[in-house]
Amino acid sequence: ERQAHFDELTRLPNRARLALLLQEALATSHREGSLLTVCHLDIDHFKALNERHGHAAGDRLMAALAARVQASLRSWAGGDDVAARIGGDEFALLLRTATLRESHHAVERVLRQIAQPCDIGLAEGPVSVTASIGATVFPHDRADADALLRHADQAMYGAKQAGRNGYLFFDAEQERRTKDRFVALGRVQEALDASEFALHYQPRVDMRRGRVRGAEALLRWQHPEHGLVGPSQFMPLVEHTGLGVALGRWVLAQGVAQLAAWLREGLAITLNVNVSARHLQEPAFVDELAALLAPHGREVAGHLVLEVLETAALADIDYTCELMQRCRELGVRFALDDFGTGYSTFTYLKRLPVDQIKIDQSFVRQMLDDRQDQAIVEGVVALAHAFGCEVVAEGVETPAQAARLVELGCDAGQGNGIAAAMPPQRLPDWARAFTGIAGMPGEPTA
Repeated sequence: ERQAHFDELTRLPNRARLALLLQEALATSHREGSLLTVCHLDIDHFKALNERHGHAAGDRLMAALAARVQASLRSWAGGDDVAARIGGDEFALLLRTATLRESHHAVERVLRQIAQPCDIGLAEGPVSVTASIGATVFPHDRADADALLRHADQAMYGAKQAGRNGYLFFDAEQERRTKDRFVALGRVQEALDASEFALHYQPRVDMRRGRVRGAEALLRWQHPEHGLVGPSQFMPLVEHTGLGVALGRWVLAQGVAQLAAWLREGLAITLNVNVSARHLQEPAFVDELAALLAPHGREVAGHLVLEVLETAALADIDYTCELMQRCRELGVRFALDDFGTGYSTFTYLKRLPVDQIKIDQSFVRQMLDDRQDQAIVEGVVALAHAFGCEVVAEGVETPAQAARLVELGCDAGQGNGIAAAMPPQRLPDWARAFTGIAGMPGEPTA
């Protein structure tokens, strides 16, 4: 019985016995409403000590440390705290506590006991060792017995990485969020495989002359349960992942195909397609773009504008400039999106081979009521003209905004006040019917 359930060296319960004791402790926690702190303790640098002083000295140290850990435990009416030896220099602890604060104090008490000098009969005198402890607290962590031990082990490795001689508590809420994130990523991948994504197109117009200049491709998820879902609901989840790159490839391919179809139909507009920083930095980006454009000739390339965020373009200015130049050799142009929200210097802007600057909608939205926002818009317009770039105002909502933008020298605009993003089949008729923004001076009023 002893050999089956107890460690011979330390006389502590072994891994098999621990499993039974953990189940009993969980039942008590359920019954009494108390907390159970499950710990994984690992002696720091024990292997080096063992090799230096020999296995006999290592065994003596392990027995002494086991006695200390046992002495730091407490007895309760519902049962005692538990220490078990589960490996060469590894222990598991089951500590009953009333509060999280008490759980932390209990773990600190064990660490202090371990750190006391220990006389194991060596000529140079007592040795001092430290330990790393990972812990998780039931029922805050509502996992089963095996998962609780894994979570404590996971936290212990975190304590090791943080420098040893310390402890780390498993964050059950963070783990839940991580699991939810992986589930959500899997759902986005399923949506891509099931062709649930679609592109809608928001027109970009010449507000002064009442003509359609182009459109921006905007991603939508045709969710079978939630209807049409905008990118803000899923893009932040995937934009820095390989799935984000896969989605970006799909958007670019769909956009190029749609642009080619419109040009064949006689709708001569440019199309802006957003490209994420991660997608732009893919080593094969230019080659993949060239392969997409090859079947369509230079005309399609000449009507394609790739939009990159200002912050993404400046992340690696040398690389970005070289990549843009290679894409421009294909005939493609570039737009700098959300301009004004980053930290561009004039030197950087001068180096970037961009053809279009888009004023971020946050400045356009308040420009009629906020003199500083209007000054920023006016400055960006002047700057864009100085660099020979087209300037586009995003987020135009009212005729008054449009009129003021035109007065400031910004003729191109897009926003829901002009037209919301629409399915591709609607855009040609909308473009042919557009004669100007209703309510603009000299334009239709209906």
